Amino acid sequence: MTRSAGQLLATIAATALLAGCATTGSGWTTLVDGEKGMDNFTRVGDANWTATDGAVQATQGGKDPAYLVSKQSYTNFTMRVEFWASDDANSGVFIRCQDRSTVTDENCYEANIFDQRPDPTYGTGAIVKVAKVEPMPKAGGKWNVYEITARGTQLTLVLNGVKTVDVQDSKLASGPFALQWGRGTIKFRKVQIRAI
Repeated sequence: MTRSAGQLLATIAATALLAGCATTGSGWTTLVDGEKGMDNFTRVGDANWTATDGAVQATQGGKDPAYLVSKQSYTNFTMRVEFWASDDANSGVFIRCQDRSTVTDENCYEANIFDQRPDPTYGTGAIVKVAKVEPMPKAGGKWNVYEITARGTQLTLVLNGVKTVDVQDSKLASGPFALQWGRGTIKFRKVQIRAI
């Protein structure tokens, strides 16, 4: 194969990989936009993920949590996640995951969405096992916006315009992200990411 043919094939492969993603002029890549975007993720676990009512959502699943895991990996980034959670939802946005097939709060950072967590110090607005939140904000029953920034060892969470976490942690440097269903109803209306 000639060098130019190899370059052409590489370009075609990259274009096909990104075909489901929409990049805006400001550098944001939109991975979920209403009912569009499930093809940007791999399903892990048993949840009834559907694209309906203007969002990607799940309302039930198996006994273990289920995830939509991004096909791309990310290192330094800011992401915006618009979500709606029922009052009893257990969900989260897991970042810098180390194992695509086994997503946990040990091998990823979990920006939690869990208003009824028995120990609220790591409930909604916290990074589980890394950064506590006090007082814990409530996300249930309304649309919310998470802004999640990972730059080197600096991790920042902003929920509905209020900074809930600003911490240094060097355990995880890069990896895909995952959207979780654990219980209740979770809807993701828009998910955007931008490298920084």
